[in-house]
Amino acid sequence: MGRRLAQGSNERFAGYVEEIASDIGHADRVGPLEAYCIGLLLPSERKSVEPMAAVTAPERVSAQHQSLLHFISQGGWSDGKVLGKVREMVVPEMERHGRIEAWIIDDTGFPKQGKHSVGVARQYCGQLGKQDNCQVAVMLSLANHHASLPVAYRLYLPKEWANDEARCRKAGVPDDIGFMTKPEIALEQIRWACEAGLPRGVVLMDAGYGASTELRWSITALDLTYVAGILPNTSVWEEGEEPLPPKQSSGRGRPAKLIRKDAKHQPISVKELSLNLPASTWRKVTWREGVAAPLSSRFARVRVPSRLQAHRTLPGRMAAR
Repeated sequence: MGRRLAQGSNERFAGYVEEIASDIGHADRVGPLEAYCIGLLLPSERKSVEPMAAVTAPERVSAQHQSLLHFISQGGWSDGKVLGKVREMVVPEMERHGRIEAWIIDDTGFPKQGKHSVGVARQYCGQLGKQDNCQVAVMLSLANHHASLPVAYRLYLPKEWANDEARCRKAGVPDDIGFMTKPEIALEQIRWACEAGLPRGVVLMDAGYGASTELRWSITALDLTYVAGILPNTSVWEEGEEPLPPKQSSGRGRPAKLIRKDAKHQPISVKELSLNLPASTWRKVTWREGVAAPLSSRFARVRVPSRLQAHRTLPGRMAAR
């Protein structure tokens, strides 16, 4: 490969594979597992089993191809157990370089040519930066300044798949797997991470997830802090223009929860708010070196109540949905 391996790399890699192999069942899976991991690490453009077979066993490509294909397509092990084993090995090493600081919610796309792979559909693919035929998986990763590690992973099943029982059955989708939105999958992963006692961090998510009112409310209810991208049309109140508190209950029936509204207390979009900010509010921030130039942009920070805090219920309390 033209690079010298770090001292002890072969031994560490062999030990890593051996630990994972303890959770994949039959001993005859160990060889294909090692070859598959090597194929993922090698700098080949394609990560499908055919080119992996060519680079991991050039003297017997056909046999290696069949071995890897069977390993991938007929794997009967638990993804959760394998991810758990990886977490047991990797998280302590990460924490040697600093505490876990973030939980990152994101999804990744895998371009596909056919239509038979589970969940494949025409949808946004991050690798391509556009809508195309692909699979999409939602992931929760733990991260600090040293490294990041996916700890939960689930393929997104579009409605066109979830509503087609015959197609799901043919592809081997379990009967108890139904349609869930990506934010719903993310929330399920976050709740699992809390129940599992994983070291906590700030939840980071882009606007694809930050736009979900239910997800933001639920993360707050779990006593987690989040930083989320939002859409330009997200409604907020300007400072000092918060809506009136609810009227007091008369003592009969359910207590009042809805915020009172009047012509003087109207929300605006975050886009409108940002355009109205004075120039002195903005600061240029450079976060790292890019390929051609340092990556930088202008930022402003303003504390505002979001509309979701007021249009359903009191600030700080979760809305019933």
